[in-house]
Amino acid sequence: MKKIKIVLIGVLIFILLSGVTIIGFGANYLYNLALNPTTPKDLIFSSDDESTKDSVKQNETSGAVTIDDKTWLLEHSGYQDLYITSQDGLNLHNYVIKRPDSNKWIITVHGYTSEGLSMASYARTFYEMGYNVIIPDLRAHGKSQGDYIGMGWDERLDIIDLIHYIIENDHNSQIALFGVSMGAATVMNVSGEELPSNVKAIIEDCGYTSVWDQFSYQLNELFGLPAFPMMHSASLVTRLRAGYWLGEASVIEQVKKSKTPTLFIHGDEDDFVPYSMLEELYEASTAPKEKLVIKGAGHAKSREVNPDLYWSTITQFLNKYMND
Repeated sequence: MKKIKIVLIGVLIFILLSGVTIIGFGANYLYNLALNPTTPKDLIFSSDDESTKDSVKQNETSGAVTIDDKTWLLEHSGYQDLYITSQDGLNLHNYVIKRPDSNKWIITVHGYTSEGLSMASYARTFYEMGYNVIIPDLRAHGKSQGDYIGMGWDERLDIIDLIHYIIENDHNSQIALFGVSMGAATVMNVSGEELPSNVKAIIEDCGYTSVWDQFSYQLNELFGLPAFPMMHSASLVTRLRAGYWLGEASVIEQVKKSKTPTLFIHGDEDDFVPYSMLEELYEASTAPKEKLVIKGAGHAKSREVNPDLYWSTITQFLNKYMND
């Protein structure tokens, strides 16, 4: 009888250790899939044509094809490279496009696995609207250093560093923040911090409510798995490897603290960052706010589906808070 008990305990311990090993392996797999910049992301994008990497396209004006936006940025904008050292010692790259006649600035923030060059079209439009433009390569993207993707959490501090850079070089600056997808989450995360009065407005396009919510949604979409226990294990791995808990990176909690006027934009056919997150974010915000729903637009496609409504709404919103 005693031998049977010992065998049963041994089997139970083996099962528990095996389960822990499997969960640990799965958590590391999920971390690498989502946050390791060197791991291919094809699986993540397999069910959706989303990627702001695709947004560098040719412009058409009055039926005539102009130079494409990437060429405009690199060859015609007169941009300057700006490198800033982050608070944790990373060398982060930014494109700076200045106008000699304006104290209006906008920081345009790209999405997940993309880079600053993908924001060339947005930057060009804002520049033509009279703005100085800064386009960051977020950490672990483009020309910036970094060995993990912060999903807009650590990046919020990098954007704040850019805000201070602008103010140091233009004391009378008026600053707006604009972001798409993970870039939208980034600028909303910024909104929950104590910001200088120079920051006048924020525009977010298809951002998520939190990293936990977004990863849980994708975990179910890709693998049919519930949040427990994989999300909890992946959060521990993220804390050990990237320095933050997944639950800590809550956009919606940051929005609740914001005092900065914010325009919330989302396409109603977005199934990558669920459209339902728009209403959650909008309702949570206690700052002056507006929202724009683009009918028929998937993830990061609002500008393409209805460019006139998209840009006219942005222009009107900015004109309310950016003084001449």
